[in-house]
Amino acid sequence: MYVNRYYNDKSTILGKITGRNRMKVVTAAQMRKIDQDTIEGIGIPGIVLMETAGSEIVRAIERHYPTAQRIGVFVGKGNNGGDGLVIARQLAHVGREVQIFLVSPAESFTGEALTNLDIARNLGLQIEEILIDTTSIDIHGCELLVDAIFGTGLRGAVQEPISNIINAINNLSIPILAVDLPSGLDADTGGPLGTCVQADRTVTIGLPKRGLLVHPGAEFAGKLEVIDIGFPQQVIDAQNIKVHWTTQKDAAKWIPPRSPASYKGSYGRVLVVAGSTGMTGAAALTSEAALRTGAGLVTLAIPKSLNPILEVKLSEVMTLPLPETEAGSLAESSTSAILEYAKKTKSILAIGPGLSQHPETVTLVHQLINENHKQELGLRIVIDADGLNALAQAIELTSLLGPEAILTPHPGEMARLTNIPISTLEANRIGTAEDFTNEYGITLVLKGAPTVIANPDGNVWINSTGNSGMATAGMGDVLTGIIAGLAAQNVPSETAAVLSVYLHGLAGDIAAERLGRHGLIAGDVLQAIPHAISSLIPD
Repeated sequence: MYVNRYYNDKSTILGKITGRNRMKVVTAAQMRKIDQDTIEGIGIPGIVLMETAGSEIVRAIERHYPTAQRIGVFVGKGNNGGDGLVIARQLAHVGREVQIFLVSPAESFTGEALTNLDIARNLGLQIEEILIDTTSIDIHGCELLVDAIFGTGLRGAVQEPISNIINAINNLSIPILAVDLPSGLDADTGGPLGTCVQADRTVTIGLPKRGLLVHPGAEFAGKLEVIDIGFPQQVIDAQNIKVHWTTQKDAAKWIPPRSPASYKGSYGRVLVVAGSTGMTGAAALTSEAALRTGAGLVTLAIPKSLNPILEVKLSEVMTLPLPETEAGSLAESSTSAILEYAKKTKSILAIGPGLSQHPETVTLVHQLINENHKQELGLRIVIDADGLNALAQAIELTSLLGPEAILTPHPGEMARLTNIPISTLEANRIGTAEDFTNEYGITLVLKGAPTVIANPDGNVWINSTGNSGMATAGMGDVLTGIIAGLAAQNVPSETAAVLSVYLHGLAGDIAAERLGRHGLIAGDVLQAIPHAISSLIPD
């Protein structure tokens, strides 16, 4: 099975997912431990794993580069280089012309890498050491380059002369396939360790590494394929890996069923608290998205002066006109009416889109959280946009929301919630999300590229859908509506958050395929939500 992920206009991630391992995302240390325990604990020799990896990568080359007759393989002295030597040998066996470039002296090779170097020599393969003049490299007419210089064991910045070699091959107009991860990439953070190979495609071994799924690592990796080389499930399970990559298979099993005997009350209610003068669009998008996702009934709580406008904009959404401030936002005195309505109708409460940051409206948000906790109403709350900005002014209230609450900040809102600079949290999206959920006990959707979802139980999910056309106003409002719509159908919060982000991105991909990424708007994604859901339901 293949999963498409558009991180930008030129980078697609493809995952060949197999078995129960389909979702796990590892750190370099976890991957090394899996490898070690497979070899030492289970007794599968390292050279067998290396041979299997080489075979699978050769199959990938045959699939994706069928016309590349002459192939250059850049080989380091470690296990990644050993994989590269197996690849070179097996490519030669299937009739490709192969040129092996050693970036370390032959006498520095040890273990399985040395064994495979000796085999390559015995077979008479073309081997060249490039250790001195690396400003330009004679690639002997190669049509594809294979990067097998460094794997997950790289520590510290890439040094000369290998940094010069990487720069040289990056400057060639020849496709590059990276083995396991682009050489010079930090497997955990996705940051370049000085110089990094800019791959067109990366074939990663066993399980995806964190650094391949976050920026800028995803851009260095290009298209990503994950291959299974037979690591035993019990060895993987022993690592207690909590980070997952959302796949189509995951999303499909989570779509809530619909019974032929059902009616609108079967699929729950959503109360959207949103909108202010000048920002009716956000309220409309959120409300419609909840309906498009399958919620049975949706009501929009709005300032009363906006009611005529939204009655016209929203044919299928009910409205609850409420007292307003002089600026046209919801007044503090609306608190009791909102809570009473939500309690009476057992509605999911979605708070924030287009709400404004008027002081009275900020107080309204604080009171809704306080009273839900104080009165033990048990309302499930989704907070976005100005709801988050209000929360940032009284961050201690986050602890009152409870484990079923879902917060959906973009990086700027997350920076306000945490007082962490955007650049810092963007450099560690997974860690930032984990820390926040651990502290406050809520489900967090940290929007971005990629969106990361963290749950109080310690699970983290990295989304695998979406595209650059979605970087425009209103997309977050649509996501809030999708989350609330699924929550209304009794989907647990963690699942609702992960599935909603996947569906949101998938709807964006469907819309982009039809319309293109340039000029894509939130309304296009809104209209594509039912198509996204339908595409996951088997005929």
